[in-house]
Amino acid sequence: MISQKAKYAFKALFALARSDADGGRQIQEIAVAEKIPRNFLEHILLDLKRHGLVTSRRGKNGGYRLLKQPDAITVGQVLRIVDGPVAPLPCLSRTAYERCSDCADEVGCQVRRAFADVYRAQVEILDKRTLADALAAGEPDLDDDPALEAGHRVAG
Repeated sequence: MISQKAKYAFKALFALARSDADGGRQIQEIAVAEKIPRNFLEHILLDLKRHGLVTSRRGKNGGYRLLKQPDAITVGQVLRIVDGPVAPLPCLSRTAYERCSDCADEVGCQVRRAFADVYRAQVEILDKRTLADALAAGEPDLDDDPALEAGHRVAG
C-alpha cells in the first residue's frame, strides 16, 4: 500500500501535468484543488524538486511546474522518491539491497523465493507506467479482476 504522502505527491503531479506547461501553479491553488494540507504539500514539492521532477519560479506568474514531460515520469520513480524502496524484502531491492539479518542462506530462502516473481512483475509495471499513461487511462475495471476477492473490493 502506498503512503498518504505518495498519494498526495501523485495528486500534485497530476495537477501539474494538467496545467499549462508555461505557467506555474501556486502551492495554495494545488492544495485547495487536490485537498492536500499545504505544509505537507510544500515538503512533497521540495522533495520532487530536489529529484528533478518539478521546478519552481518566484513572483506574480510563478509557481510549480513539471520539469519533465508526464511521459518521462514513471510511477516507480515517484514511489521511490517519496516512500523509498518498493521491494517487499530488503534482499530483493534494486535500489537499497540489504541482506536480511535473520537469513542464513539467501539463495535457498523460501520467503525470498515466494516474493521474487511478484516483486519482479510489480517493478516492471511500476517502472513502465508513466504519469501520462495514468492521465490517459479510463476507470480501471476491477470487477473482472480475479486477483481481487469480492470481500476486499472498495465500493466506488
